[in-house]
Amino acid sequence: MTREIGQLSGGELQRFIIAMTCVQTADIYMFDEPSSYLDVKQRLKASRMIRSLLGPQLYVVCVEHDLSILDYLSDFICCLYGTPGAYGVVTMPMSVRQGINVFLAGFVPSENMRFRDFELTFKVSENETAVEAVYDSQAAKDNKSVFTYPDLVKTMGPFKLTVNSGTFKPSEIVMMLGQNGTGKTTLIKLLAGILQPDDEEVDMPKLSVSLKPQTIAPKFEGSVQELLYLKLKDNWASALFKSEVMGPLRIDELMDNQV
Repeated sequence: MTREIGQLSGGELQRFIIAMTCVQTADIYMFDEPSSYLDVKQRLKASRMIRSLLGPQLYVVCVEHDLSILDYLSDFICCLYGTPGAYGVVTMPMSVRQGINVFLAGFVPSENMRFRDFELTFKVSENETAVEAVYDSQAAKDNKSVFTYPDLVKTMGPFKLTVNSGTFKPSEIVMMLGQNGTGKTTLIKLLAGILQPDDEEVDMPKLSVSLKPQTIAPKFEGSVQELLYLKLKDNWASALFKSEVMGPLRIDELMDNQV
């Protein structure tokens, strides 16, 4: 309550916006992806808050990607399918179980419509252990490339982040878990060099960092193709970049769009 809105983390801001929506007097409450930026505990709290809005004359419409929250939150589900940026189709409302199963299967039985030619499954790949062994052996050879960051302290108003020193090396993914507002984004910004620790004399690792920020605020005025050319010059047109990045992320479809 005492903090400026501009000082809130992504998850705290999301909770504030949900609260702003809930306190208004309305006939229909609409939420567009309310679980984004929230940790598991806060997602459940937000879901309970949204469900508490229901009344004999009131209803709620919610857009959501998290299937577990969708299951907890919904009474009925409409699935959407189509081609991004071209067209979309909304199915008739279905029960929660039926709606989730239709989405996972990629097939709408009531309309005899297949909108995806494969099912979404959550089975872990069988050769995962073998892949990990390859990565571990490669990492052992690459011990020369271990990066170390020191003990860090960052104070931002009433908030203080204390970081124990640590290391990371090639061929590994480090995941940070924690509640909203406990400093995950702040640590990312410290390691990326966007924020400076309280003690600016601390020896930080010298790294080339590519950062996808939590909240996206595009400032570039122009097309996706123009921005790629500005940042990467001719490299964006290379066969490797196209096969490894442009193809899997389907960037080709966005090339002519304004950022």
